[in-house]
Amino acid sequence: MPRAAGHMIGRLPFLSPAMKFSKSKWFIYTLLVGLIPILIRLLVWFVVTTNQVEPISAIELVTFGLVIHASVINEAEHLPAKDHEWKSALNGQAITFITLYGALYALAAFGDKVDGAVEADAIEEIAISLSSMSILLAIMNLHHFSTRSKR
Repeated sequence: MPRAAGHMIGRLPFLSPAMKFSKSKWFIYTLLVGLIPILIRLLVWFVVTTNQVEPISAIELVTFGLVIHASVINEAEHLPAKDHEWKSALNGQAITFITLYGALYALAAFGDKVDGAVEADAIEEIAISLSSMSILLAIMNLHHFSTRSKR
């Protein structure tokens, strides 16, 4: 008699409901999902024969950063009560970055509508810098989350 498909979920380490935090689950659900807009833009850039599509855009980097920090807020909600200070620091950090990404998004969107009103290269460099910092902070937080879930 065939087994139900759901019995396999417990055997996959990144889908196990018993795990409080899983690095592979975070990687799949956060990092890869956050990269979808960037990967789609790269695919479009690769297949389009005109030079009208740039390989990278500030808007996609902003989206990536927002996904990363939303994930940090979500994971911080699962920290034990004794980690209140760490949780508050993470939430403050995430809200600060989300605010910066919001401002960057507004500038990038305005720059797309009004030619020459915003220095697009500067916005892109800031977006790359913020995204890089977001990844580093997320990796540091990822280590903390995995350490705390083992205790």
